[in-house]
Amino acid sequence: MKLSAAFGLLQDFRLAIQAALLPTLWEIFRSPSLIFRLTALSQFFMAHVWSALVEGVDENGRSTKEDLITPNACGVVLDLGAGYGHTTKYLQRSHVSKYIALEPNVHMHPRLRAFANAEGYTEYHHICPCGGAHSVDAIISVFTLCTIPRPQEAMAALVREVLKPGGQFLFYEHVLSPRSDVAWWQRFWTPMWQLAFDGCRLDRPTHLWVDRHSMEGGEAWVKDNEPEEHLFWRQAGRFVKR
Repeated sequence: MKLSAAFGLLQDFRLAIQAALLPTLWEIFRSPSLIFRLTALSQFFMAHVWSALVEGVDENGRSTKEDLITPNACGVVLDLGAGYGHTTKYLQRSHVSKYIALEPNVHMHPRLRAFANAEGYTEYHHICPCGGAHSVDAIISVFTLCTIPRPQEAMAALVREVLKPGGQFLFYEHVLSPRSDVAWWQRFWTPMWQLAFDGCRLDRPTHLWVDRHSMEGGEAWVKDNEPEEHLFWRQAGRFVKR
């Protein structure tokens, strides 16, 4: 693997520090106890990081998400780790009866609400409970399973308990590369990366964790024109629950 590719994410670290360091230091000055609440501190930092990066990240994956989300998401849709709500750009409003955003970072909620409202999804539709067992027609995960604790258990539980039979699990995630040299660097950087990016891991084989035993069909594919030496090796997938 070329060193330029192996160290390419240093640019992302620089952008993160530029976007979030000063606001975070100011917030610590205003509330010194934040330094002892590491989860809250990480979420505050990440909210500013993602605010600076999300438009570029979203545009980079636009064609993949148009192919994955737009024709497949319908009915009641659950957006895991909704961030600032950019998934709503790819939903057909006439095909979606309810949009549910699951976003644990409260610092992202105001912008998420504004973005969802602008796309036609009112307060009734988002940041709310799922509504009971087998109540969702589609689950969407975009750059979320890299962060959540115990992702295999979480995916299995969501598919088993929340997704309706015949419902679809749609994901677009950066995953562990099949190339051993790239995977080595992903594992090398992950401890530092997850500190700066609210627990995000570069080394999860998320595409292999989908519980296909409860699926009747589906597929996963690599993002078009994805460089082999990319530390953010991205895959998309669509699976249907039995």
